[in-house]
Amino acid sequence: MIFQRDRVSPDQGEIKNEPLANFCDRVFAELGDKTQLATLLFAADKSTNKVGVFAASAGVLVLSSLIAVLVGSQLSAYIPPRALKLVAGVGFIGIGIWVLIDLRA
Repeated sequence: MIFQRDRVSPDQGEIKNEPLANFCDRVFAELGDKTQLATLLFAADKSTNKVGVFAASAGVLVLSSLIAVLVGSQLSAYIPPRALKLVAGVGFIGIGIWVLIDLRA
């Protein structure tokens, strides 16, 4: 995480500012991805309704986040979170290597 989580007390285990830290992580992680680039290209078209582009982009982000939360909560019941993080990390590395190899072609 970008922001360190502040624990209220060792025995309570409550985390303050987790929503803010999670939000900031997502903002920085999503900057410049293909969704924002596609949104930018659609909005650049003079004949396109800018409010419609924003609404569609925001709607897709909300829907994909909902799906991720629902699937993640179900997966964690069967697969340990540490294993999920490992699979996600290996997947990101794999996609990065694939993109780099594809650039050479």
